[in-house]
Amino acid sequence: MQSNLAQLNNKDHKNTKLKVNQNFNHLANHHIAPVIMHEIPNAASDLPVVFVKNSENDDFLCVALLGLKEGENLLVKEGVWQGPFIPAGYTHYPLALVPHPEDQNKYSITIVTDSEAVSESEGEALYDEEGKETEYLSKRRRTLENYYQCAVLTRNFIKMLQDLELLEEQGFSFEVGEDKRNITGVYVVNEKKLNELSDEQFLDLRQKGLLAPIYAHLISLKQTQRLVGRIATK
Repeated sequence: MQSNLAQLNNKDHKNTKLKVNQNFNHLANHHIAPVIMHEIPNAASDLPVVFVKNSENDDFLCVALLGLKEGENLLVKEGVWQGPFIPAGYTHYPLALVPHPEDQNKYSITIVTDSEAVSESEGEALYDEEGKETEYLSKRRRTLENYYQCAVLTRNFIKMLQDLELLEEQGFSFEVGEDKRNITGVYVVNEKKLNELSDEQFLDLRQKGLLAPIYAHLISLKQTQRLVGRIATK
């Protein structure tokens, strides 16, 4: 575990408070952001939503593109988020829920201790004088648990896309003045294969509520040009 990341507990963090922090400088070099299935329709109105492979295990992840090259975040300018959509995973910061490797049903809550949102003098207390969770922390915990459950459903969604062989690699090329870029390693749903599914397979997707995020993902790909437009104003 990195030095500024700690497991939240009522001994080490009995005096810890969280204050409102709208500074996103810690994300300035994030060119992709994890997106859960339920967010795709909202994300699609502003950002391209695609699938990428996890370099550690080759599992697919659903992400929103925040930049068009590694280390570039076109949505953060001087610490301020520029778009209408903020990925839910970022709104939980500096807290996060981490499942135990041996049992995915058990988890710990971690805290980034050097975040500007962490304080001992101002903000919402995490524990009361008896060391019990405050209502504020309980609410944050429930939000994290809900997000985790949605993340599990998202993994199942992606697995189904893989089983139906709907994901295919697609490259993007564009120019901004003399700046020529190629985006690789991005996967999208093959719309032709989607339309060629059997009636039974298509109905199964509809009954599981998966058609909306699929079509939202396809629509979102047109937002790549909006990202290109942000380069000139970055």
